Amino acid sequence: MSEVSSQTVIVTGGSLGIGAAVCQRFSQQGWRVINIDLLAPEQTNSKIDWWACDLCDAIQSNEVFNNILQHYGRVDALISNAGVHFSGTIEQTSDADFERVFAINVKAAIIATKAVLPMMKEQRKGVILYMASDQALIAKHNSFVYNMSKAALASLAKTTALDYAQYHIRANAICPGTIETPLYHQAIERYVAKSGADKHHVHAQEAALQPLGRLGQATEVAAYTYFLASDEANFITGSLQVIDGGYTTQ
Repeated sequence: MSEVSSQTVIVTGGSLGIGAAVCQRFSQQGWRVINIDLLAPEQTNSKIDWWACDLCDAIQSNEVFNNILQHYGRVDALISNAGVHFSGTIEQTSDADFERVFAINVKAAIIATKAVLPMMKEQRKGVILYMASDQALIAKHNSFVYNMSKAALASLAKTTALDYAQYHIRANAICPGTIETPLYHQAIERYVAKSGADKHHVHAQEAALQPLGRLGQATEVAAYTYFLASDEANFITGSLQVIDGGYTTQ
């Protein structure tokens, strides 16, 4: 077992977008960072350890988590960030689509939570943050299964917070609005390909929908995530933490 030298955070889906920004933020603050992702990170960082894993595979995930916990000896925070987007009404969502979205967005979060809880209980301290969405609070068009999966994460945060408060384990759901990430750009590209709309016009429309008149940035979500994981947020648990430029207040 390696010597414990600093606080340790596990980030699922930390190779791109918000997850990558979260990894960078914690690394800059001196945390030991473990990124669990099937994809290799676009940018290498010697202070961020990448563990390749298909988070939808329960057997593989449990093995990876067990190896990580044995190697590092503790886990102070879990940022359950891995996720996938899917657009479609209930009629446009096949059983396979539904299973895939819930496997990545919800089941992977449950597996990760179950993996870290025993060690956090032993430590009598820990933080679990689920990367939900503004769609945990509101509905959007053509977002049947994605919306449902993010609402599930909000529920997971609340029940985990209540069940494990006695162990001084905090759990919250972070609810970003429209954030400019590779996931966002992929969604726009799919919409443009399907509709024939002008891409620049679509971007401008998305920005105009936000009360602050712009899209959020992954670094802003990462900064908020770091605060919620820090001791400065010790009295915050079981909550939905919105970072959406005011969108859900409309």
